[in-house]
Amino acid sequence: MKGKSLLIVLGIIVILALSLISSYNSLAALDESVDNAWAQVENQLKRRADLIPNLLETVKGYAAHEQEVINSIAEARSMYLGARTPQDFQEAEAGLNNALRSLNVIVENYPDLKASQNFADFQTDLAGTENRIATERMRYNDMVREYNTKIRRFPTNIVAKIFGFELREYFEINEQDMEAPKVNF
Repeated sequence: MKGKSLLIVLGIIVILALSLISSYNSLAALDESVDNAWAQVENQLKRRADLIPNLLETVKGYAAHEQEVINSIAEARSMYLGARTPQDFQEAEAGLNNALRSLNVIVENYPDLKASQNFADFQTDLAGTENRIATERMRYNDMVREYNTKIRRFPTNIVAKIFGFELREYFEINEQDMEAPKVNF
């Protein structure tokens, strides 16, 4: 009888240990997936930031006296390059969207700029990048949702607390910037 009880207790301990290991491994995998998804968002945001110098050079040739807008775009790019967290990128996103809105006004005043092949190429690249950013942002937020849901469910929430897994932050934009900047130059 004692041997049977000992086997039952050992069986329960093994089952709990396997459950703990399984929960930890699934949380670790989801954590890595969130990091990977965020890296893809950063990759696309970097691509966008890399397009900005081309924009500035093209616009400078046509609108040299519009230095304020050019400076605001350059500042927004610097914010992107210095951002590390979703919140940092949200702030950079707001600055860049405002700068691009101002640029749209300038472009309307320079028909030759609108007709420039360099500018048309830039427009195409930027529009494609905006779409990629939206897609990667969605994928990142989907992974964060899955990860956060897993952390909040019982009994995984216990394992998450024990091993220090914390809720992750969504990459959201403010209401003013809900629409991507219009790049209809």
